[in-house]
Amino acid sequence: MELAQARFNMIEQQIRPWDVLDQRVLDLLEALPRDAFVTEQNQSLAYADVNIALEHGEVMMPPKVEARLVQALNIQSDENVLEVGTGSGYVTAMLASLSQHVTSVDIHADFLENAKARLDAYSLSNVTLEQGDAANGKTGDESFDVIAVTGSLPEYNQCFEKSLNIGGRLFVISGQAPIMEALLVTRVTESEWVRQSLFETDLPPLQNAKAPSSFVF
Repeated sequence: MELAQARFNMIEQQIRPWDVLDQRVLDLLEALPRDAFVTEQNQSLAYADVNIALEHGEVMMPPKVEARLVQALNIQSDENVLEVGTGSGYVTAMLASLSQHVTSVDIHADFLENAKARLDAYSLSNVTLEQGDAANGKTGDESFDVIAVTGSLPEYNQCFEKSLNIGGRLFVISGQAPIMEALLVTRVTESEWVRQSLFETDLPPLQNAKAPSSFVF
């Protein structure tokens, strides 16, 4: 099947039925070829409703989850974004296409190298790629309008909430397999956040993410 037709089918058969109706997101999915962010051997899976395996035991989320993530965050053109987990760079590219600037952090240097090449190919220069471990929050005092965490947290961690500006939004998936909860968290005041449950899914955890304490008998 031709990739353009596969992309059309993805939007019409996966994305729209999963309540992604924001035209900006739909236009972006059409304009930004997902197949350009997967390896040659995974081209046939680029638009499939599956996790795509990456190196280091990581995965690309299914397209419908990526689309719901971007729609929920409602990114504006003057906003600064933190992405925790660069991965293939596809979600990074989506975030960068809608925002003023993206800081994307990944623990794996090869992910960052590959993502940079892919982002450069689409002239997405408003991205800073950083190697580091942000699974338990990003160090420093910088705050963000939007935070997207692209791996799951076995136990919900409030560290990301504290890096949000007032009015800022956080997307995070929390819980343990086989059922995890996708959350949208909005900071409404200096000391108040609102959490909204979006949907259930299953996603490998961020490397080094805090795990729940185990019971000892």
